[in-house]
Amino acid sequence: MKKWSLYIGSYFGIKVLIHWTFWIIIGWIFMLHLNKGHGWEAGITGVLFILALFACVVLHEFGHALTAKKYGIPTRNITLYPIGGVASLNKMPDKPIQALAVALAGPAVNIVIAGVLYVFLSSTNQLLPISEMNNMSGDNFWFNLMVANAILAIFNLIPAFPMDGGRVLRALLAFNMDKLKATTIAARVGQFLAIVFVFLGFFTNFWLVFIGLFIYLGAGAEAIQESFKSKLIGYVVKDILIKKFTLLSPTETVENALKQLQTSPEEGFLIAENKQVLGILTRKELITELSVNKDATSVFEVMQKEFIKLNPEMPLYEAYQQLIISKTTIAPVFEHQQLIGVIYAKSINELIVINNKRH
Repeated sequence: MKKWSLYIGSYFGIKVLIHWTFWIIIGWIFMLHLNKGHGWEAGITGVLFILALFACVVLHEFGHALTAKKYGIPTRNITLYPIGGVASLNKMPDKPIQALAVALAGPAVNIVIAGVLYVFLSSTNQLLPISEMNNMSGDNFWFNLMVANAILAIFNLIPAFPMDGGRVLRALLAFNMDKLKATTIAARVGQFLAIVFVFLGFFTNFWLVFIGLFIYLGAGAEAIQESFKSKLIGYVVKDILIKKFTLLSPTETVENALKQLQTSPEEGFLIAENKQVLGILTRKELITELSVNKDATSVFEVMQKEFIKLNPEMPLYEAYQQLIISKTTIAPVFEHQQLIGVIYAKSINELIVINNKRH
């Protein structure tokens, strides 16, 4: 679970979280109503509208997540931020047609919601001209929600990678070129549009500035990630497997563990009892714990009890992704449920550097 995020439930096996920054927009909307003299009732209605809209955003993200699940790709969680939602998929599909389906699934959900509301409003004679849309009042709640969903679908399809439209662009490009080149082109288009968003945001809506910055940084990060992947193609976990490693007893003190680490090239330790791995402890965690707690705390108290387990035949890039997601630098490797070694994130980074120089 992400730090500073509120867990609100798990649906279809996917955790839904609300980041603390999300509440900024709730408070801002409520205060905006009061400052405009709309009163408390309008303020509460405005907040309810935003909550309803973000419920649609959650459904949008589930569109991505459940489509990815269809292709065997799990989603770690869905997190709500003030600028929208993020479905943290373990990866995007490698096949362009599957990546296209996952990217389009989110906006498709918004179009369906807008369509259902259109039928409802039309059948009850509540359909209004678009000019009547006004999110700042409590009037026309369902009409506003319909239009907002239509806008969400259209906005998300802008080809600004890593937004949905940017992922659609990359998937379409990947039909005729390798994924790295497609990602690079989509990222450059996304960063250009991000600069346009930031520029327009200073003169129109300041939220565009935040969205622009998010897109610019996200596009760059995704391009780098795809570049790393290209350097690891063809490698599997066993290619960098470390077979000589230290197993610590759960009763070992943090101080003694750190002393062992100072005279060892290892990036961390596995904590085991009766040949069963109970947890992992990285170099950084050892140093941090000893600097905070001077007492002889046992490694069992500070180890990571939830850790990834790798297979020697797993593609190395997938293992690298799991290390990054888990925010750890060490992982045990098992074959037929037997511990055969460990891998370090440092070793993978060194391999990327070596292959980068070769190219």
